[in-house]
Amino acid sequence: MELSDETFIAVDRPSVAAVVGDPRRWADWWPDLDLQVSRDRGDKGRQWVLTGAVAGTAEIYLEPWHDGTVVHLFLRLELPTGDPGSAADRGRAVRRRTLAWKRTIHRLKDELEAGRAAGTRAQVGHRT
Repeated sequence: MELSDETFIAVDRPSVAAVVGDPRRWADWWPDLDLQVSRDRGDKGRQWVLTGAVAGTAEIYLEPWHDGTVVHLFLRLELPTGDPGSAADRGRAVRRRTLAWKRTIHRLKDELEAGRAAGTRAQVGHRT
């Protein structure tokens, strides 16, 4: 199962990277998964090997774009062995993970952009 997502946050890349690099956040983002960093890319993001409810890999790539950052998420998850379930079951699993991530990234966007008036330039040096 694969999932990819892109979300623009009107905050500079180093500020977003500080949050992405904080291991305390990961348990909130993926409570049913254990993450082991496989590649620390600094301000460019992180890559992980995942175990727990499902196994696989995850990557958050941070792309500077105009006056903010595009957060790219790539999840590659292996379905549990044994009962593969139906295509509908797999589709529901992808949808659940997709919706959970969208809630997560939008909360992060709201947090990092707090106090910024719509239509104004991105915030620089905003750290949580």
